[in-house]
Amino acid sequence: MIGTGHISYLAHYFLKPHTSIKMLETEQLVSIEPQDSSPEAICATVAAVFKVRKTEVALLEVSGNVLKFLYPAELTKVGAIPLSSSAVAARTARTRKSDLFNTFTRVKHSSVFEVVKLGATSEDTEVIQKLMTVPILNSDNRVIGVIQVSRKAYSPANVGADFTTEDLRKLEAVAVDIAKLLKKSDQ
Repeated sequence: MIGTGHISYLAHYFLKPHTSIKMLETEQLVSIEPQDSSPEAICATVAAVFKVRKTEVALLEVSGNVLKFLYPAELTKVGAIPLSSSAVAARTARTRKSDLFNTFTRVKHSSVFEVVKLGATSEDTEVIQKLMTVPILNSDNRVIGVIQVSRKAYSPANVGADFTTEDLRKLEAVAVDIAKLLKKSDQ
């Protein structure tokens, strides 16, 4: 739909060939040593790649019939998201499709996790204005988690640039690397 700020990918597409410069941005995750494959290190790297704050990245894993937060740490004990729910992360896991929302406040979603204070600064109480959400698939092509990158602000005017389809493709490539890192951390 034009003008809504929401791009939905209804069919999986092949990633375009990457130039060496673009690969360097996503290869940052590949270069993380296994001892640095913690959720915090993964999300800090993702935040750097997309030039967002660490509190604007969420990493969730599938655990039975729910999604559990691996990062941010403050959300690990708050609760889980049932895969059957209408939550954006649950829909991403169920449909195995990436989504991009540049007017996220207009998208019906559960905001319960947004009210949890992250970190020690007041900027962590800002609202998610823009969001990219991507499923994380293992080598068997099974969904093992979801990675989300957002831009938060008190108002849309202060949030910064829209995410692009190229950003979404980059996050999909990063999700492949995250799956490998999560597998290493389980061993």
